[in-house]
Amino acid sequence: MSYAVTKILWGVAQPGNALVVVLALGAWLLFSQREGRRRAGRRMVAVATAGFLAFTVIPLGFWVVKPLENRFSKPDRLERVDGIIMLGGATNPRISAERGEPSLNDAGERILAMAALGRLYPDARLVFSGDGEEEGTRAALAQAGLDTGRVLFENKSRNTWENGLFSHALVAPKPGETWLLITSAWHMPRAIGIFRRIGWPVLPYPVDYRSRTSAKPYLMFGLERNLDVSSVAFREWAGLVTYRLLDRTDTLFPAP
Repeated sequence: MSYAVTKILWGVAQPGNALVVVLALGAWLLFSQREGRRRAGRRMVAVATAGFLAFTVIPLGFWVVKPLENRFSKPDRLERVDGIIMLGGATNPRISAERGEPSLNDAGERILAMAALGRLYPDARLVFSGDGEEEGTRAALAQAGLDTGRVLFENKSRNTWENGLFSHALVAPKPGETWLLITSAWHMPRAIGIFRRIGWPVLPYPVDYRSRTSAKPYLMFGLERNLDVSSVAFREWAGLVTYRLLDRTDTLFPAP
């Protein structure tokens, strides 16, 4: 399946978008002349309404994302780090380019972690991997106080599989070297599985948490936030299954 087709399919399958499609189709069927179609329309409207209500008052997204985020933890202070790689996804490339300054999104913690670790380990090789984000990322790292002359930019990879392959080819890590991998906590299991699959045993450095340490049942009124977290979590679980079927990870749910 092509990269573009995958993006389109996921755009429709996101929980919020899927509920809108069901609601719109159900509303359209309500105007049908056939009673059977009107009955189906009423059911679809009811399902969509119940879905939106559930995402408004129940923290479904946080329950689904929590196992992903709790899978890996940061390592203790290391005596030596040979390299640090940060995966793309922390900037808004088009806004950064048009505005002439870096624009960060919800994953901006990746930038902060890269800058902090780069200063903590001044002899480590630094790598950024992501398509179309070099300009904004370079500017953001500079604003965070990191010497971007130390950073190698791999700017062709469009997904995590290519992040691993292209970065490995760029830096040619040697056996026994210690590399840290910076990415969002919810994305870390799949990323670690991919790097292991290509023979690069990196250490996880998860950031950008979306859930609290405990996500107990409670009523909330946060439809937008809940749908956003749910989209991230469902996409990542689907990615874990897909990448395992494609033999791009070493196991279905990589563990420490």
